[in-house]
Amino acid sequence: MRASHGLLWWRINLETIHNRHLSLIIEKLSRVRQYHSGKPSSHVDQFDSLLNEQLIQYQKHDQELDCHLKRYQKASQQLNKSLVVHERRIQHPKRRLKQAHSPNQQPKQNLFISILPDFTAKEPPSRNRAMYAWIQFITTPTVDTPGTALLLHFDDKRYIIGNIHEGFQRACVQMGIRLMKASEIFITGKTEWKNTGGLMGLVLTLADITAATDTDRIRNNYRARDTKPTLTVHGGDNLAHSLATGRRFIFRQGMPVQVKEYPETDGRHKLERGWVPDWSDRHLQMWAMVIEPSSTENSTTSAESKYSGKRSFGDFAGGISPPENAKVTESRELSPRLGENDCADVVMDMFASNWQKDAFEEVPLAEVSMPANIFVRNKDTQAIERYTGPLPGVGSVSDIKVLTRKPWPVKLHLPPAKPSRSAISYIIRCQRQRGKFLAEKAKALNVPVGPLRSKLAGGSEIQLLDGTIIKPEMVLGESKNGGGVVVADLPSQDYVHGLLSRPEWKAPEVMTGVEAVIWILGSGVSQNEELQNFISDHKHLKHIMSSPDHCPNHLAFSSSALASSRLKQIDPLRYPILVHDNVTLPLTGQPGAEKNGASEVFLAERGLKLQLEPSVSIRKEHIVPPTDTGEGPELSENVRSIAERARQEILSEPMQTELNNQQLPSPDAEIICLGTGSATPSKYRNVAATLLRVPGAGSYLLDCGENTLGQLKRVFSPAELGEVLHDLKLIWISHLHADHHLGITSVIKAWYEEVHGKLSPAQKTSRDSTSQDIQDVTKALASERRLCIVSNPPMIDWLREYSSVENFGLDRLVPISSYAVSASARLGLKWDTQVINFEQSHSLLTDTLKSMTGLADIATCHVNHCRGAQAVSLTFPTGFKFSYSGDCRPSSRFAEIGKGSTVLLHEATFEDERQDDALAKKHSTISEAIAVGKKMGARRILLTHFSQRYSKIPVGLKEINVELGFDEDGEDLAGDTTQAQILDMDFSNNDRPGSRGIDAQPIPATPEPRFPLTDSPTVQPVSMESSPKGASVEELRVGVASDPTNIESESTRSQNGHSAAQTVAIHPTSGDASVDDLKVGMAFDYMKVKVKDIMLLEKYAPALLKLFEEAEAEEAEKKQVEVPEPGKGKKKARAQNATVESDNTRRSA
Repeated sequence: MRASHGLLWWRINLETIHNRHLSLIIEKLSRVRQYHSGKPSSHVDQFDSLLNEQLIQYQKHDQELDCHLKRYQKASQQLNKSLVVHERRIQHPKRRLKQAHSPNQQPKQNLFISILPDFTAKEPPSRNRAMYAWIQFITTPTVDTPGTALLLHFDDKRYIIGNIHEGFQRACVQMGIRLMKASEIFITGKTEWKNTGGLMGLVLTLADITAATDTDRIRNNYRARDTKPTLTVHGGDNLAHSLATGRRFIFRQGMPVQVKEYPETDGRHKLERGWVPDWSDRHLQMWAMVIEPSSTENSTTSAESKYSGKRSFGDFAGGISPPENAKVTESRELSPRLGENDCADVVMDMFASNWQKDAFEEVPLAEVSMPANIFVRNKDTQAIERYTGPLPGVGSVSDIKVLTRKPWPVKLHLPPAKPSRSAISYIIRCQRQRGKFLAEKAKALNVPVGPLRSKLAGGSEIQLLDGTIIKPEMVLGESKNGGGVVVADLPSQDYVHGLLSRPEWKAPEVMTGVEAVIWILGSGVSQNEELQNFISDHKHLKHIMSSPDHCPNHLAFSSSALASSRLKQIDPLRYPILVHDNVTLPLTGQPGAEKNGASEVFLAERGLKLQLEPSVSIRKEHIVPPTDTGEGPELSENVRSIAERARQEILSEPMQTELNNQQLPSPDAEIICLGTGSATPSKYRNVAATLLRVPGAGSYLLDCGENTLGQLKRVFSPAELGEVLHDLKLIWISHLHADHHLGITSVIKAWYEEVHGKLSPAQKTSRDSTSQDIQDVTKALASERRLCIVSNPPMIDWLREYSSVENFGLDRLVPISSYAVSASARLGLKWDTQVINFEQSHSLLTDTLKSMTGLADIATCHVNHCRGAQAVSLTFPTGFKFSYSGDCRPSSRFAEIGKGSTVLLHEATFEDERQDDALAKKHSTISEAIAVGKKMGARRILLTHFSQRYSKIPVGLKEINVELGFDEDGEDLAGDTTQAQILDMDFSNNDRPGSRGIDAQPIPATPEPRFPLTDSPTVQPVSMESSPKGASVEELRVGVASDPTNIESESTRSQNGHSAAQTVAIHPTSGDASVDDLKVGMAFDYMKVKVKDIMLLEKYAPALLKLFEEAEAEEAEKKQVEVPEPGKGKKKARAQNATVESDNTRRSA
């Protein structure tokens, strides 16, 4: 009970001290009033205000004391209960016996002492405590991470610097980099897709993280944030324009996004302004250096002189553009263009608009901008009805008020732009650190312990009761310069002199504290003599080189590479050795090594750290070692033996006979799976992309998600990739979601440079040639190598719009868009104004396009996923037919146009247990995808586009009874009366919070679709039970070809008597095509499978499942929680061990 008495004594003393404080304040206030009674009123008021402020502070302290009293009242009650239990334990015979045998046992810490805080007056915390800040390399130049990306780390904030290239997000996931605290992005180099290709996806992810955080705060009953965090993107010319082109498929409301573009200057105006930073915050100061190349090409002058109104095809073939004052008819323009300075506002509206699709506004009928949906309110029923009277703009209209949807704030057309050749670099320096708080000096100046000292330590001056002004420098030690770094991006040798001659290098106001330079160099720049001399002359700086000439082409995505390597040991014909090179050149091959003497030159490596605070140093202990998959990880003896039995079975005579008697058209056609994930890239799956290679016809790319070109460069050697690009005839984009199309510009540019030669940096961009521009369409298509892009109109418009920022080869494309023409499922196709009908015979244009593409027919249809989502079916002269679903619910229209397909590639985002998710997100389950193939009579089915929640392989591949049923296709084919601003938009969620694109229900222009959906039966549920005994069932064996690190164990999958290779049981129904030889396989990244070999995938399933079981056990061991060392709390241990952080905010589909 002694502790209880101590607690009571402490409470009495606490109340006494509290009352004494209040009495002293009141007494001091009355004395001051008496002393200043004869003083001027203003003087008295000044002291009254000061004392009242002190009184308020003590009142706050009073409230804190009350809180402590309540806390210790509760602690007292708990203590009394503990004492009672303790007394009972002491009285227990066994307890007394144990104490008798332990005379030297140390007494436990007094509970009362442990719960009391230390109320001794403390000095304010020093702002000079050790602050750690460092820059870490996330990527270095490789084929699938084609740039250099850096992360600047502070405890409470992150900064992303460098090239935000395609594959950046996936690299962050691979390294476990956490992006939640990133609020500033500094893009270096030129504003081109190579440096900004991953920016749209990154901004989407950051916006979704912010929205998810706000949702969690509300769910957990936390107060909502007063202001939304803002993301600022810094860069050069056209940066805002590049982001604004994505307004057709990006709409978020969670995070404002600001764009800061820095114009080209020579640095003299900064000298005149006293070298004030271009940007700063509480951590950093930044100076931007925008450099123009030293050499220019004058090709545009001759090009403009050739322009004379209407152009011939030869003009387009030469990449010639009309002069700016030329009158070019734009039939697609439906509204005035934005002003030149509005692109940044467009970006802000894309991420922080209050616009709602269902909000109506009342306006006079004459003021309605057409086209638009117009409604009126019924005077009798007050119901909203469609307006059917005269429309504005046609004739005189009634003076009435009508209802119309508020248009999407982003206009249809952006202002004209031209490619910028400037490249931007940055000087980044940490803020100057204040000196240590000197308590002795504060005491000598009569500064009382408490809030006043804290203000001084924070850099604010204070005023004492006697009127003395105390400034921070009077009580703080000597301040320290912050560490800094120059991030210099030189795309080519033309930029070297412009950067090295900048006055910032010699300005102490800028370079004080800068002790390192990170060089991001283009090919060949490292051998520039001027650059080598500069490094030699600046021996006091640490130099880090990131260049494709010196950095090895290592495997940036090692998780998927190791998975593919394991699979290759089981099924060597389906999984190639990924193209890579881990050879690091010695330091003698790096710039300036022979001349710089003592200069410190380091090669950039993934994970390398440049520490800025508390001192500048290079830290190599966190470098990620290269991954070598030449031989791959060793498999267990059990897995190898099972795989060997499968190979022997395949080589057996009965199996070879079955293999050779499949009677499939184009059996050697090959399917290369470049990306089989959904929404966002993960460690194991990239986003959607599939390459189809048909011998004698060509290559065809079906969807082109981010980093598709990098995946191609991993699968094919440079020589093989050249052949693939030469044979590339057509790219199909199913819908305008970022995970399906953001890799297309890189692929088009690579195709152009392979077929037509290098694009000149100074070449003026030109719009794509239209059928009206070309004088002889058929002759041009037959004689020139061109690439067909087939998609919905908004996708074509996005390519045209982005071409004003960068010339990626648009003038050699044949953009074909689809449109609804009749009540049939099949959509029409057109190139500009030329209607294309592959079913039409004896058409010169159609025959020319068939010859150019190698196709006999191409059929498209709308599917139910988002506005403009489509599926496609490609038919070849050999009879081979390949159908691809894109993203969709099961579609009877798709089953109709794909009738008789040889291969169906269908999305299977969710397992069957997540049927509700599939309905809500407008995706398909595994059994629904198989049902579509059965409905169209497909011979082979390949499943793809799996939710990223299944990090390696979908679960739930148990015996499935597929009751064929289809959703109403439900795609709203709005008529031409839909608002032009809404034509391209959709605003719901995809398959994860913050998915890639705008997925809401489309806004109908009419109460019903344009044409009836006569071929859409009612949805029937998918049964997950086993087939009843005696039922006639066609069994389909599903071959699993996947990553070997996460799947249910073989014993779990076989617990119901099924074999390790999963069987999918389908009930045949009347009217469906025969499925006697239907084979189903699962597609995974890097898999290359020929059509005739899809049936072999099932043979390796037992070995794969055993491999997954073993890998799952290994992963479980790695995830065991490590116990912190004694004396280290969780926070301290985590701070010391975590150089990179896992991104637990990345939501799966």
